[in-house]
Amino acid sequence: MAQTTDNIFRVTLLGTGAPPPRLDRFGPSTLVEVGGQRFIFDAGRGAMQRLHQLGIPFSDITGMFLTHHHSDHVVGFPDLWLTGWIGRQWGQRSVPLPVWGPVGTRQMMEHLPLAFHVDIRVRSKSYPPDGVKLEAQEISEGMVFDGDGIKVSAFEVDHGGEELPAFGYRIDYQGRAAVLSGDTTFNENLIRHAQGVDLLVHEVTAVAGSAAEDPKQLKRIGANHTTPEQAGEVFARTKPKLAVFNHLLLFGSATADDLIPATRRKYDGPLLVGEDLLQIDIGAEIQAKPFGG
Repeated sequence: MAQTTDNIFRVTLLGTGAPPPRLDRFGPSTLVEVGGQRFIFDAGRGAMQRLHQLGIPFSDITGMFLTHHHSDHVVGFPDLWLTGWIGRQWGQRSVPLPVWGPVGTRQMMEHLPLAFHVDIRVRSKSYPPDGVKLEAQEISEGMVFDGDGIKVSAFEVDHGGEELPAFGYRIDYQGRAAVLSGDTTFNENLIRHAQGVDLLVHEVTAVAGSAAEDPKQLKRIGANHTTPEQAGEVFARTKPKLAVFNHLLLFGSATADDLIPATRRKYDGPLLVGEDLLQIDIGAEIQAKPFGG
């Protein structure tokens, strides 16, 4: 497989949205290019399209990491997996795909080929049979990948106390570090793992005005996610070189423009509201630029 430049450490937000379908914010998915490898964290709606916009074939992806199994974080996975296998001009995957994730990942990766059995049976006559294989590895807190100077660690987060295993991830390379929160409420464990990182990408939710959702649903959703004010405390205590909001879950009249002013009540450091295909290069300095910028 073709690989990235060996010394690069780049995080690209493929999708920054949440469950409501939008054309400007696809589902949650993040590309991490580091040390000559490419990893994707979560695969929400439209992940394949965003990767294609970057001109990166799925055959170049080293592996997939899942934070949890809510549908908005995995519905794009079959597209990445199968389109990346048949590939053709987009780059054809010819080796098995490693997938790391919480308990239940193995079951998902065993049953997806059953769901697409007919397609796989037919296409296996024309495409590399190993390219459609999935190698699931169920994780617990701790180091989950260690190779070529790259360390990926998983840490438990709290997605509202539901019976849903959920993880954030920390990626370390050449003395630099990035943390992806996954979906979580305000979480002390995340704060412990994100101390002094170069980049902290954190989810956020906000409500303003009159929201159409049932109040009980809003209360449940609010208990599963982090408000801008809570995120401000996380950022103030971890002191990243750059904090970026991701997975924007907005209700009522709340907009992305409301997030930074609310966060500033507790945090005055570097902060961006993520957009799809925002690219962040991690080095002696942190450089963030929009797609095509």
